[in-house]
Amino acid sequence: QVQLVESGGGLVQTGGSLRLSCAASGLTFRRQLVGWFRQAPGKEREFVAAIGWSDGRTYRADSLKGRFTIARDNAKNTVYLQMNNLKPEDTAVYYCASTKVGSGDKYYYWGQGTQVTVSS
Repeated sequence: QVQLVESGGGLVQTGGSLRLSCAASGLTFRRQLVGWFRQAPGKEREFVAAIGWSDGRTYRADSLKGRFTIARDNAKNTVYLQMNNLKPEDTAVYYCASTKVGSGDKYYYWGQGTQVTVSS
């Protein structure tokens, strides 16, 4: 059974930082794209960042460059999202997702999400 479990969310003041973690079980990241998405109540889910596990290439939403960074830890089979200089508009549920090898770039596996709340 494949599970992606996010952690590290919480309440933080504007300008603060959080590091989200996504640990995988039943799945070893190899060639997959692993990404972070977020969704605020009443809004569409949006792409945040992704990393190609095989080559380490990273992708980020343009508006988040300079504040959000995605990284991986191969030994721990874990992906991180470092979020700096957080703003109230960053408040959302953050989801980790992974593609499936052989199925293209569609995100196939999803975590349950972790809440990030930024207060001013």
